[in-house]
Amino acid sequence: MSLKKLLSGIGPGPIIAAAFIGPGTVTVCTLAGYNFGFSLIWAMGLSVLATVILQEMSGRIGLVSGKDLSQIIRSQKGSALFKIVQIILVLTAIVIGNIAYESGNITGANLGLGAFWKAPIFSFGPFSLDSGNFLLGSIALLILWSGNSKTLEKTLIALVVLMSIAFISTTILVKPDWSEVLAGFWPSLKNEEIPSLVALIGTTVVPYNLFLYGSLAKAKWKNPSGIKLMRRDIILSVLLGGLVSMAILIVGTFNTSESINSAQDVASGLETVFGKSGTYLMGFGLLAAGLTSSITAPLAGALVICGIMNWSQENKSQSMRVSFLIIVGAGLVFSSFGIRPVALISLAQIANGVLLPLISAWLIWIANQQVWMKEYKNSKWINSLAIFIWIITLILGLKSLDSVLGFQIF
Repeated sequence: MSLKKLLSGIGPGPIIAAAFIGPGTVTVCTLAGYNFGFSLIWAMGLSVLATVILQEMSGRIGLVSGKDLSQIIRSQKGSALFKIVQIILVLTAIVIGNIAYESGNITGANLGLGAFWKAPIFSFGPFSLDSGNFLLGSIALLILWSGNSKTLEKTLIALVVLMSIAFISTTILVKPDWSEVLAGFWPSLKNEEIPSLVALIGTTVVPYNLFLYGSLAKAKWKNPSGIKLMRRDIILSVLLGGLVSMAILIVGTFNTSESINSAQDVASGLETVFGKSGTYLMGFGLLAAGLTSSITAPLAGALVICGIMNWSQENKSQSMRVSFLIIVGAGLVFSSFGIRPVALISLAQIANGVLLPLISAWLIWIANQQVWMKEYKNSKWINSLAIFIWIITLILGLKSLDSVLGFQIF
């Protein structure tokens, strides 16, 4: 197959890669490499497999049923109370979660921008405004507000490609021992590595991406004839995203910071390794990661809101634009004025801890229903993999609850 033909079949898959590689992923992968060397690279391979399986089901459900996951929740029959509970849980986890984390996406992008230009901070009495956060958040909102799906898709794909080049080039520059890197693909696990293992998989298997891809895939291919192209799209895109995450982990093993507590430490800790050139590459990668996530998070949140409420999901519709404004606007306020929405983040973590295993189990169930999927329902081998992955999502969900509520599960 020619490269031109391969690229022509690419759909919204790179948007999923853009969505899960954000400032949080950069920090988590760097920490894994910084603390444990190459020993957890196999965990990234496992997270790639889990993401491919779940996203393929989401895309297939969208193409066969003509509905994304939020629309199916609204359409399904049964107890009204059960449906209301599902809607509240999804809105809390996806929408409030994306509002809470949008400030982190914007701030992470600004930290990357700081490698090239320190944006001025303006004081207004007791408040201070970070102009870099305000500028980048405004750019994200303008891209979304334009409502042009092709422009949005091309912008995100371009940023993903440039981000990938930045992180992979940085990996080549640090000259790792490739035999040790390859040894990291052999599964092994020590007790002290378990939190990092959970974090690596959790930063890749993201609940809102399941809603996002189902919606974008059905809009791109419209019917089951596009399933083959959809599968190629999501496999290539998630593999690329996994490769980038592995590259960040490898570079993390060379980080010379005394400690890594933020995305800023990721870039600054590499300056002694290979000078400013590496810092610029990591800075640009962080800028692209933050900017792409600050676009995809509101997009996913808006699609969920409009799907559940049975409103128009056209990007230029009033319902989508109001949703964009709410999510990005809140992120702009939190990031520009340095407000950390702790209560919202805790609420989102609790909701995500419950939602992730539930939505994974529900996704598997829907993908096996003849009424929705007809002859395109899950095969036995996909179900076997899916059940294994569901166990992983259950562990991730329990860990998320553990981190907020202190159940001492881990």
